[in-house]
Amino acid sequence: MNKVLVLGATGGIGGEVARQLNAAGWEVCALARDVDKARRQDATFTWHQGDALNRDEVLAAARGCDVIVHAVNPPGYRNWAQLVLPMIDNTIAAAIAEGATIVLPGTVYNYGPDAFPVLHEDSPQHPQTRKGAIRVQLEQRLEEATGHGARVLILRAGDFFGGRAANSWFSQGLVKPGKPVHTISYPGAPGLLHQWAYLPDVARTVVELLARRASLAAFARFQMAGHTDTDGTQMTRTIQRVVLRRTGQQPRVGKFPWWLLKLAAPFVVTFRELQEMRYLWRTPLHMDNTRLIEVLGKESHTPLEQAVEATLSGLGCLPRAV
Repeated sequence: MNKVLVLGATGGIGGEVARQLNAAGWEVCALARDVDKARRQDATFTWHQGDALNRDEVLAAARGCDVIVHAVNPPGYRNWAQLVLPMIDNTIAAAIAEGATIVLPGTVYNYGPDAFPVLHEDSPQHPQTRKGAIRVQLEQRLEEATGHGARVLILRAGDFFGGRAANSWFSQGLVKPGKPVHTISYPGAPGLLHQWAYLPDVARTVVELLARRASLAAFARFQMAGHTDTDGTQMTRTIQRVVLRRTGQQPRVGKFPWWLLKLAAPFVVTFRELQEMRYLWRTPLHMDNTRLIEVLGKESHTPLEQAVEATLSGLGCLPRAV
C-alpha cells in the first residue's frame, strides 16, 4: 500500500487531496498541532502530533512515506517571509530521508506581467510581489532537492473554490460563508479572463498524476485549465442562477471594495497582503494545460453549476435541499 504524509490536511486543498488519496487506497498520515480536533474533522487518517516548522516532528511523521503533500501555508497570509521557506526545508529534509515525492499545490504568485496572458510550465518567473519572490525561492529549493534523492510534483491551478475552501477569493470576496447570498462582490476588472479551480478536480488530478509518478520527470510541473471565466461574468452569473433556483431570490453583483482594503491595510495584515495581489485581478491570465492532457489524456472537470452549488452549500450559503 502507498503511504502519504499530508501537511495541511486540516485546510482546503490538503484536506481534499488527503480524502481522495484515502479513497484511492492510500494510507494517509497527517500532522496537526491539535490532534483531537483534527481527528474529529476526519478520523480515517493517522494523525501525528506536530508542527510543520519542527523538523524532527516532520521527519518522524514522514517515516515510511512514499509521498509528502506540502499543502501548508501561514494562516491569513501572515509571516510569509519567516515561515514559508523553513517549512519547505523541513519537507525537503524528510523527502530526501525517505526518497519520497513532494507534491506542491502551485500558485501564480511566481509570475509577473511579462509572463501573461498565457502561462506555460516553463514561463519565466519574475514576480513583482514579496509573496511571489518567496514562492520562486521555494520552487528553486525543491528543484535542487531532486539532486539529493527527492522527487517533486507541482500542480498549478487558478483560484480555488469548493465547500471546504474557506481561505479563498470565492469565500473571502465573492460571498460570505454562513450567510445567504444577497450580493456578490467581484474583485476583477470588467471583461477580463480569470481562471478558477474546483478543489475536488484539483485533488483528483493530483491522485491521477501520483499514480504515474514513476514515469514523470524528477522535477515535474503541470498546470490545470480549470474553469475559465472568459469575461469575468460567468462565475457571478452561475452563482446568481444557483441562488435563484434554490431560494427564489437573485443576488445582485457589485464591485469588490478594494478602496476599503486600502484604507484598512496599514492596520490589518491580511488586507495588506490581499491588496498586494490585486494585479492578478487587473490582467487576463490563462494557464495552458497541454502537458497535463498529454500525460492524463483529459483533465478532471466538474460542470461549473454543479461545482458552484456544492461550494455554496458547503460554505453554508444555501438552505438545505429538501
